[in-house]
Amino acid sequence: MKKNAASAGVAASAILLLALGGCAVNVPPPKTAAATAGAAAPDDAAIQKGWADVLSKYVDDSGKIDFISLSKDRAGLDAYVAWIGRVSPANTPAAFPTKDARLAYYINAYNALAMYNVLESGMPKDLNAVKVRFFYRNKLGIGGEKMSLYDLENKIIRPMGDPRVHFALNCMVRGCPRLPREPFRADQLELELQATAQYFLNEPRNVEIQADKQTVRFSQILQFYTEDFLKKSPSLIAYANGYRESKIPESYKVDFIPYDWTLNQK
Repeated sequence: MKKNAASAGVAASAILLLALGGCAVNVPPPKTAAATAGAAAPDDAAIQKGWADVLSKYVDDSGKIDFISLSKDRAGLDAYVAWIGRVSPANTPAAFPTKDARLAYYINAYNALAMYNVLESGMPKDLNAVKVRFFYRNKLGIGGEKMSLYDLENKIIRPMGDPRVHFALNCMVRGCPRLPREPFRADQLELELQATAQYFLNEPRNVEIQADKQTVRFSQILQFYTEDFLKKSPSLIAYANGYRESKIPESYKVDFIPYDWTLNQK
């Protein structure tokens, strides 16, 4: 997002700043009993329930997150992030036998790690001000490796080939898609991704129709990842119409709504 700092301009700026501004920062792993007790099974019910409880308790129906309360009650998030740090499809492939199992893991991992990164970064009000550090320099644990959110999204998740992930990944700012109040699940992933795409592309804040100007303004997410959407449809309008209740005329011009990098604090 998430989320998601992936436009060519952002990437070029980040590369320049990285070259000028220093090396990676390893974000400390959570200090939990589980983190030092040996690898937990991927289907550990308590750990998975902890992440589900975080979403149901600290995310509201509109997707806003109560970071202040969460910062005082981190056990569920910390345990889940510690599990992500130990277990992944890369180092435990037998636990993720299907593409949906792998993709659900990575979507949940991205969202949880972004949430954790917000807390560890001091809950910055404007992620745009700390974008390079947050997305590129901060390295988080995933299956025994250290990885940035940018690399997780662009080197692992996007190559899996489903552009609907851009409506599921959440970097915890207002411009992101709505964060669901429950985890993504391997056995329901197709239905969940379909629902997230439909919700996003029918939400007025993401798709603004200007009939008088014969223009549609899309969330800048569709600009950041145009190449992904055009692998599935001949145009952004055609892609959006595949999920919209009210179709957009193909003749309309396309513009973009500036991305809001303000922390999505409840």
